[in-house]
Amino acid sequence: MHRGGTSPGRGRGGGPNRRGGRGGRGRGGGHPSGLSGKDIGLYYARRGKERKKKAEVENRSVVTLSKKEESHLTSLLREQECKMETEYVSDPFQEGASNTSAAPNSFQAASSGSSSSTSVKNEPFNDGYCDVDYDSLLQQFDGVFKDEEKVKVKVEHAWQNSKTNLSGTHYCSLETDDEMEQFFKDDLKTKFQSQKFNQMLEFRKKLPSYQMRKEIMDTIAENQVCVIDGQTGCGKTTQVAQFILEDCIEKGRGSGCHIICTQPRRISAVSVAERVASERNEALGKSCGYQIRLDCKLPRDRGSILYCTTGILLQRLVSDPYMLNITHIILDEIHERDIMSDFLLIIIKDVIPHRPDLKVILMSATLNAEEFSQYFGNCPMLHIPGFTFPVQEHYLEDTLSMINYRVHMRAQQPQKIFHGKQRYEQQRERDQLVDYLYSIENKYAPDVLETIENMDFKQIDVNLVAQLIQHICSNFDDGAILVFLPGWGDITKLHDLLMKNPVFRSDRFVVIPLHSMLPTASQKQIFETPPVGVRKIVIATNIAETSITIPDVVYVINGGKTKVQAYDVDVNVSSLLPQWGSKASARQRRGRAGRVKAGVCFHLFTQYHWDNFADYTLPEILRTPLESLCLQIKQLRLGRVEEFLSKAMQSPEQKAIENAIKSLKQMGAFDDHEELTALGYHLARLPVVPRVGRMILFGAIFSCLDPVLTIAGSLDFKEPFYIPLHKEREADEKRRELAKRSQSDYIMLVNAFKGWEDAKRHQNAREYCWRYFLSESTLRMIENMKKQFAQLLYDIGFLSSPQVKDPKANCFSNNTKLVKAVMCAGLYPHVIKVVPPHNQYKKPNQPSRPPKLYTEQYGRVKIHPKSVNEKETNYESLWMVYHKIMKSTSLFVHDCSVVTPFALLFFGGTITFKQEEGMDTICVDDIIKFHSPLKIANLVKRLRVELDGLLSKKITTPSVELFAGGRDKSRDHHILTAIIDLITTETVKAKSASGYK
Repeated sequence: MHRGGTSPGRGRGGGPNRRGGRGGRGRGGGHPSGLSGKDIGLYYARRGKERKKKAEVENRSVVTLSKKEESHLTSLLREQECKMETEYVSDPFQEGASNTSAAPNSFQAASSGSSSSTSVKNEPFNDGYCDVDYDSLLQQFDGVFKDEEKVKVKVEHAWQNSKTNLSGTHYCSLETDDEMEQFFKDDLKTKFQSQKFNQMLEFRKKLPSYQMRKEIMDTIAENQVCVIDGQTGCGKTTQVAQFILEDCIEKGRGSGCHIICTQPRRISAVSVAERVASERNEALGKSCGYQIRLDCKLPRDRGSILYCTTGILLQRLVSDPYMLNITHIILDEIHERDIMSDFLLIIIKDVIPHRPDLKVILMSATLNAEEFSQYFGNCPMLHIPGFTFPVQEHYLEDTLSMINYRVHMRAQQPQKIFHGKQRYEQQRERDQLVDYLYSIENKYAPDVLETIENMDFKQIDVNLVAQLIQHICSNFDDGAILVFLPGWGDITKLHDLLMKNPVFRSDRFVVIPLHSMLPTASQKQIFETPPVGVRKIVIATNIAETSITIPDVVYVINGGKTKVQAYDVDVNVSSLLPQWGSKASARQRRGRAGRVKAGVCFHLFTQYHWDNFADYTLPEILRTPLESLCLQIKQLRLGRVEEFLSKAMQSPEQKAIENAIKSLKQMGAFDDHEELTALGYHLARLPVVPRVGRMILFGAIFSCLDPVLTIAGSLDFKEPFYIPLHKEREADEKRRELAKRSQSDYIMLVNAFKGWEDAKRHQNAREYCWRYFLSESTLRMIENMKKQFAQLLYDIGFLSSPQVKDPKANCFSNNTKLVKAVMCAGLYPHVIKVVPPHNQYKKPNQPSRPPKLYTEQYGRVKIHPKSVNEKETNYESLWMVYHKIMKSTSLFVHDCSVVTPFALLFFGGTITFKQEEGMDTICVDDIIKFHSPLKIANLVKRLRVELDGLLSKKITTPSVELFAGGRDKSRDHHILTAIIDLITTETVKAKSASGYK
């Protein structure tokens, strides 16, 4: 073992004999004479910057119009000059000219500080759904709406429709009813006479939770809030709600009882409801039911239990802010600390003083009950013992001794050397590990300690895992092996390694990878018990930690790492990197080995690492962007965002809140006073992230609904593609085939979905999905989501029909350029600048070099390998938009699409004019720049002002018809049609692009 720092590197360093520059060599000649040292470097840096600037200006696209287009637009705009006409009297290129594109605040981001934007006041738990400031609205749209009463009726009608149609549940008064009480008692009495019910009851009585029924019910009766913790398998999820219901019926209060039990996952809500209904010897929909997004089997209104996802309960709060139709709320799996559960805890804590009759039961599978108890004023806690067999644990030092696995210094891969704080942390961790190894040197052989010192803990050693699996198979009794690894790359490596070994290719083993992106059909083997003499080996991510239970697991190999989303508030970007898990996570994994008999858990980390693990994974509210949460806070009128979130168990950083509010203002959802605009209300009601919601609204407005809803469903849920083991390259080719040279991941999704629809009509959907590596269950989910989105848009007036394929809503659905422009409208300012390579130095027959990609916020980025644009070298436009960006080994854009200048000019930020390098330039937010003659730039800007006004009118009053049929088409219709024509016929031109378009 070696103490101390790393050996010094072989830096080039300076010196009296090193030359200060390349003199006359290189491109463009050498530096001027008389320069030396630092001045030479500064000279070349300045010259390089000037060259880049010149190349950027030369490569700018040119925005221009044909004579016919120019004449048509001039005539169209002259018919009725907009209110802002005076802005264009002076030359917009003159210094001091007012040349910013202004739009009503309900559409564009509030930037003027005006308080006249349509907004909703903060009135927590107001009985009304929407309190619109009509006076401000009328002032803002003076000349657009003349009849004040007409405006009120239309806005109220839109919101009221949303209120009545989106809840999905009929709420009733929960006063007791004598006739119903007698019915419930008779029904319960009949159950006890049923043989099947009594068989189930005998099983229930064996559960640890049933044996504590009296203590549980006494605690609930005597306290408004209590916390129950119990390990997986103790029966708390299925039994506690039944205890409450049966107790209420027995005491004559069944008709005044409605219990809601929240679950963090859809599959849990459904499966638990089915189990409880089975235990009660009845079908779903009687005393027990479930409700999840796009699917429900609701129980009766009274004397019932509803299992639902957390989001469903939050949705109910819009109509029932005091939860008056609920008597008991059970929040299950609260230890997971997902963002919606933490949000709900704040609301419940605010509500319970107003609802002293409401009972709240918090249930956790880990020993962190005290944290929740303290949050609710030291409410009582109950612990239910687990129902597992003992599990023997081995840390890395024990495992290495057991299997005689060694890592020598020469086998190490070169490690990345960090600098600054990262290097300090790296060295500190290494020094502490070496100190730990010295403390145990009398317990373990020197080669074991040397192996630990030589191991690279930043990654999983799959060779060690493979050797450990072989050791278990040779030296331990029968039983399935469950291996926890961080991600798909590690799963693939281990699977390949095992399959190269003739031992594991035999019929005595079945090796099954488990990942959320794998096809569901291939995962069914996981739950099947193999024949006698066959050992099952499951290689999984943390999906097998809590989401599913593999019943026959006896041996667990815990790699210790997990991929957890983190959020860097300073640069406002999420990351997904493998990191050490928490102690709670390790205990959950260990517990998977003791379900059927005594088990063994092998941890691939040392006792030192375990001692330094965090107790629990960081709550999601501290490691995720907050835009959607902020919208919900304002939708429920819960006050100022920062003030409300300060009441959380662990409050997010102020910077994270500021980032979210800034983003919502930028997209026009918040005004300057942090109030919802009309656009913000629509976005809050759509069950998607705000940018995807904005995309949906624009898809409806521009009559290209069907493809936009396909894209929205996929971005919000997940892509319909699965990962085929050992066919990754073939799958990438299929995705590029579906893209059809569109240079757009979003158009690729549209084409994939349309192909599936066509295949369904010809009864060969399964073959189509197999050919293109598509998950049919995911496609069906997206199909149902599209129906939900269309219904929501219809409810608030954006559509005249709730049908996704209504012809009126899909006039331009085959217009690929317009669909890309709508993506721009939703995703802006998520824009990528494409910087072409300097191909003038390209050798003959040499492949084109890929361009460099930059964003204003993050600098240089890369395109993720799963994108259809990853291998692209010649883009049809120098601008792209993107949705998901994530930091892993690099900063990767996961999906993107090229967009044209007109898309950015009409759907981007503020338009300004300037002259650069002697050329007229039109700019978007002073970042995106195009060459454009002054006269053309002026026309484009006037069109943009008209468009912003029309969009504001439509968003504030969704029922307004912009595309009018018949002979007498409206002026709005002509404006929108002209803009669509420009986008559709645009050909991207560049002044000089060095081989680029």
